Amino acid sequence: MNNMQNNSQDLAGIDTPAAIVSLPRMQRNIARMQQQADALGVRFRPHVKTSKCADVVAAQLAAGAAGITVSTLKEADQFFARGVTDILYAVGMAPHRLAHALDLRQRGCALQILTDSVEGARAIAEYGRAHGHAFEVLIEIDTDGHRSGIRPGEDLLLEVGRALHEGGMRLAGVLTHAGSSYELHTPEALAALAEQERAGCVQAAQRLRAAGLPCPIVSVGSTPTALEAASLEGVTELRAGVYVFFDLVMRNVGVCRTEDIALSVLTTVIGHQADKGWAIVDAGWMAMSRDRGTGKQQRDYGYGQVCTVDGVPIEGYLLSAANQEHGILSREGTADTDIAARFPAGTRLRILPNHACATGAQFPAYQALAADGTVQTWERFHGW
Repeated sequence: MNNMQNNSQDLAGIDTPAAIVSLPRMQRNIARMQQQADALGVRFRPHVKTSKCADVVAAQLAAGAAGITVSTLKEADQFFARGVTDILYAVGMAPHRLAHALDLRQRGCALQILTDSVEGARAIAEYGRAHGHAFEVLIEIDTDGHRSGIRPGEDLLLEVGRALHEGGMRLAGVLTHAGSSYELHTPEALAALAEQERAGCVQAAQRLRAAGLPCPIVSVGSTPTALEAASLEGVTELRAGVYVFFDLVMRNVGVCRTEDIALSVLTTVIGHQADKGWAIVDAGWMAMSRDRGTGKQQRDYGYGQVCTVDGVPIEGYLLSAANQEHGILSREGTADTDIAARFPAGTRLRILPNHACATGAQFPAYQALAADGTVQTWERFHGW
């Protein structure tokens, strides 16, 4: 499973911009979430779309994770090739991808797939029967009106369940994701949504069982609700993804501290506009991504929080704007006319991202920074 290249160096030898993963922070984050799942008495299945990295996933599995969640079948391919067999593809199954899913399963991958419509269920069942194969399928449940899924009390739930079960497929269970948790920022609100998520998914499972349909798996989770849940009675499985790195959005939500954020972008000061109070760095939106998630929250971090090269936040300084390959570093409020002296050309800095998933996706690899200052290159998967 390990994909780490043997090229130890330190940050001074790395060109910029580069995606830096603090290994001590990442390991603490992994341990924290695994301990939460263990305390709540459920399996933990991390969503690996955040890192898309074999080395990160190896650390999650070593900590006790039971299987993984993916967002693309390419991820399933890549991780299956590295020995992971228990994989949940947690995106609604499009009919044209069924051949790919079947190939994975026939090669020994215990791939589970997802649907939330009668049409989708029938397409899966028809394809499975035509190829003599019973897919394992979960039904997506909408517990917060965030995105996709069937509401727990809808008649549609039983229609989909019957289309799968009577169509010869294995109705594996129900799954939900309370994505609206990203919009909250108090422990009380998060705990309430975690209970709403749990109760809705359990209700859906109970309705299927009462109708004589199987429902062994009850899968819930988002990073905020996973960390704030007080009880997961009736749930069998917990999922979360961004917790492994955290980010500024999660910091605003309130489930991590700034010092828990394990992903940053190493950048270099390349110029100044002193009269405007700007330092120009070589990390633009191609490095940070265009995600401005904190702009909708109570604390706006622009394109990221500026830190020293050692990862210590420099209070009051943000990446306030970004072009493709240029980032604008400035002080909040009054312009810093001494910025050229404060951040001379050649200064190296690290920028904490708004959204770890989006920022990670800008890079082909992570630079994994150990506690002793040495760095290893960890490859990252791309594409669909």
